[in-house]
Amino acid sequence: MSENASPSAVGASMHGGLLALRTLEQAGSGIDTMFTLSGGHIFPLLDAAHQLGWRIVDVRHEQTAVFAAEGMAKTSRRPGLAALTAGPGVTNGISALTGAYLNGTPLLVLGGRAPVHRWGSGSLQELDHIPIVSSVTKYSVTATDTSAIPAVVLRALHEATTAHRGPAFVDFPLDVVGGQAELAPLPPRPPIQHEELDLEAIGRVGALLDRALRPAVVAGGDVYWARAEQALVDLAETHRLPVFMNGLGRGTVPADHPLAFSRARPLLKQADVVVVVGTPLDFRLSFGRFGEALVVHVVDSESRRATHAATEATLVGNVRTILEGLAGSGGTASTNADRQHWLDRLGEEEAARRATEQRELESGAHPIHPARVYGELRKRLDRDAVVVGDGGDFVSYAGKLIDSYEPGTFLEPGPYGCLGTGMGYAAAARLAHPGRQVVACLGDGAFGFSAMDVDTLVRHRLPVVMVLGNNGIWGLEKHPMRFFYGYDVAADLRQETRYDEVVAALGGAGETVRLPAEIGPALDRGFRSGVPYLVNVLTDPSVAYPRSSNLA
Repeated sequence: MSENASPSAVGASMHGGLLALRTLEQAGSGIDTMFTLSGGHIFPLLDAAHQLGWRIVDVRHEQTAVFAAEGMAKTSRRPGLAALTAGPGVTNGISALTGAYLNGTPLLVLGGRAPVHRWGSGSLQELDHIPIVSSVTKYSVTATDTSAIPAVVLRALHEATTAHRGPAFVDFPLDVVGGQAELAPLPPRPPIQHEELDLEAIGRVGALLDRALRPAVVAGGDVYWARAEQALVDLAETHRLPVFMNGLGRGTVPADHPLAFSRARPLLKQADVVVVVGTPLDFRLSFGRFGEALVVHVVDSESRRATHAATEATLVGNVRTILEGLAGSGGTASTNADRQHWLDRLGEEEAARRATEQRELESGAHPIHPARVYGELRKRLDRDAVVVGDGGDFVSYAGKLIDSYEPGTFLEPGPYGCLGTGMGYAAAARLAHPGRQVVACLGDGAFGFSAMDVDTLVRHRLPVVMVLGNNGIWGLEKHPMRFFYGYDVAADLRQETRYDEVVAALGGAGETVRLPAEIGPALDRGFRSGVPYLVNVLTDPSVAYPRSSNLA
């Protein structure tokens, strides 16, 4: 090696932290940000990020580090990265890791670990993490040799980013990550193995769609991850298919496209064919039952095939390629008068339900109806604004009333429903999109899970407008418990808490809103502030979000 060679160049000797991060660079991962909370077991990883000029975002709780890494993946469509110190650092991140696993988010979590040479002697924070994380990761391993770190990290990256995506976890014993080895040229990444497409099955489904009188498509997050939004639009337009979206599928067809629907979802039970693309047949979709409709499920890997629901067909493989194949087959529905009648009926239902919403969106009630908050927010959102949802009832209104026009602009926890995502997702969205509006819609209960990470937003100069629905209760629990039992317990919070003053104490700003007419001006001040700003809206605790989903 030349004396002038870079300490991180191929052929140079370097510590294990540099080996790990240089491997990610060489592999073209696109990762340049590390979310973390400092700990001695991960000093070599922090040193590597510093030497390589990566952005280091340190947080106040490890769950936020993992949520932020997931948020970075969701907003950039590149893998996210979190580094967690040994023992409690790793276990503090487990809920966020689990959410990423159930969301299929490509994520790398690098953990510290007690040294190999004293293993079993009771070192500080000595814990075997692998049995704990193995059920909520695609791949989990301990790097036991410094020279093997590049191969281990490359495998983790491959597993995280290939179908079906998900988090990968690697922990590094302190004496391994602190050891020295040469950085060798990377071997080629394993080829991405797509499931072999069944072209005959694609043709049959295309013909089924043409024959259908009342078809519909439900598009989920795998459409987003496959960068298949144009293929989805082409399919919808070719076959004249109404499209409903959930999760990260929102915005893959713009909300104002004539074939995009949301409020008319109850009519899915009257469809005769429903194609569900890139989302599981779970509680959000009536476990795959849409009245008497034939169900076609499009998934990116065999592991996603539904075994609990009867399907007419399951198409397995690259989601974009399948959608392109379906768009290229059939297409005779353009002359189907019944199809037009179905689209007209959906359009009428959509318009009627939107019209009905206006009363609540413009409500002058006091205490404030939560929908009025979104009535004011909608007027102020740019088309590419990123909206984060972290809460129960209050955020359910966001999911219903906020329209998405671009992919990757509505971030919510997903089917695991874990609270506390708000500050991490918002930080990531601001970093990924510094020129856009970023709004975090928060329940007052959910805010308690991550409120101290407002400090993270402040320290890293990440202005976010936080809109908090403060009804002083756990609304998603209080109302159902009263319905089932006639009373409720463990469902009350302190009334009228000044969460805006908490944010101000941490270096941000905000205000409390008590009257409907105050909401809009408060939001305007938040968007102009240039700091983390919380609009603390006192909402009516007697209002319960009208739910129809069977959660189990």
